[in-house]
Amino acid sequence: MRLLVIEDDSAIQGFLERALMEAGYQVDTASNAKTGELRAMEGVHDAFIIDLGLPDMDGLDLIARCRAQGSTAPVLILSARRSVDERVRGLEHGGDDYLTKPFALAELLARLRNLLRRSAALQSDSAHLQVSDLRIDLLRREARRGGQILQLTPQEFSLLEYLCRNEGRVVTRTMILDHVWRMRIDPATNVVDVHIYRLRGKVDLNGFTPLIHTIRGVGYVVKYV
Repeated sequence: MRLLVIEDDSAIQGFLERALMEAGYQVDTASNAKTGELRAMEGVHDAFIIDLGLPDMDGLDLIARCRAQGSTAPVLILSARRSVDERVRGLEHGGDDYLTKPFALAELLARLRNLLRRSAALQSDSAHLQVSDLRIDLLRREARRGGQILQLTPQEFSLLEYLCRNEGRVVTRTMILDHVWRMRIDPATNVVDVHIYRLRGKVDLNGFTPLIHTIRGVGYVVKYV
């Protein structure tokens, strides 16, 4: 599980990063809303922990911006704003849970685990992805185009799933490497291009309308044109 912590207090940010890593999570951090938004839109995080008192933007506005751009990752709000009205406002503006400062680490971890469980349950409710006549069965790990099963390797299936989850949105090579390979690899490597080439040869064959498109100099996108 990979988390993004957006917190401008360096002491709290450092504490959270160490504690969450010790709890077994991968952790990325940002100290302001601008950087946080860029990291959030990479699409590789399973949950966000966001402070509301950021130096360049209110955290609620940041959450709203992320939601407007399609982010569905659960958000745990951290804030010194303690009133009931503020907590309600946070939950109504895109937050999934709200924890006031100062907080107990055990409670934060428990709330985070609960958010991740709920998110996983919601995702499992949707056992299929579909783009035009391409249908992906996430439980059986099968993909069909026009009813015809595609013979995909496990890596090709994961790559196709990630592209389809981001239908209509361009994903970069770095985003693909982070999410599909789940490791830091030199973005200059051609591993993504090779897998895209092979995947396109299986998905877009036999006169089907192409679904996998290259955005030169940027990345790739799945869309029906």
